[in-house]
Amino acid sequence: MVSYGNGVVAIDASHTDEGYVMIRYDGAVENVKLQITDPAGIVYTYNLGDGYETFPLTGGTGSYSLVVYENVTGDQYATAFSQSLEATISNEYGPYLYPNQYVNFKADANTVAKGSDLAEDASSDLEVVVNVYNFVTQNIKYDNDKAQTVKSGYLPVVDEILNSGKGICFDYAAVMAVMLRSQGIPTRLEVGYAGTAYHAWVSVHLDDLGWVNGVIEFDGTQWKLMDPTFAANNSENAMKDFIGDGSNYQTKLIY
Repeated sequence: MVSYGNGVVAIDASHTDEGYVMIRYDGAVENVKLQITDPAGIVYTYNLGDGYETFPLTGGTGSYSLVVYENVTGDQYATAFSQSLEATISNEYGPYLYPNQYVNFKADANTVAKGSDLAEDASSDLEVVVNVYNFVTQNIKYDNDKAQTVKSGYLPVVDEILNSGKGICFDYAAVMAVMLRSQGIPTRLEVGYAGTAYHAWVSVHLDDLGWVNGVIEFDGTQWKLMDPTFAANNSENAMKDFIGDGSNYQTKLIY
């Protein structure tokens, strides 16, 4: 086991080759944040809860900085622990297959079971994507009240969303990502901008096509599925023509 810590913070870095780290805060402060800076200098900020939590290393192989901050007063924080990591990621899909704080699931989750049901008769990964998209958009309604009252730091609990049949955009994306990841389909939950509009989308890796960006996307009004007929076309150039060059998409964070 590769571990770091100081009695207040514990870091399990045994699985960096699979693209994730696990972190636990054991101190007494209520408001605690984690910042992970990836090799490109992109900073991810998380709230830390109870017990070990999993965080993806989506920046790939390279140097990461991990800093845990304790709230002192107001919006002021002090460093509780910091650690630099050199990650050599052997499984490039690992960060997009395992659970993490944003795409959180266990093997016995109802959402995983439903994903398995939706994949059972599918003849391809693309068909699984289509089945998951159709199920989620037809069975989960947008929760306007939640959208108006949700607080910063909110994290989806996918089984609660599935059971209630309602949720906000983040909930939709998390449920889709859990269903696809649990079926062995690498899935990125991405947020950023399409033009000037705040935007969310789900990108998947398909064996015949590689990464398909924005296969399931939210444009601020509704969820959309990229035309599934693209799967019949294995021409890389044709795929690029269909998807575009990606210049309109500005990915800010990947989970």
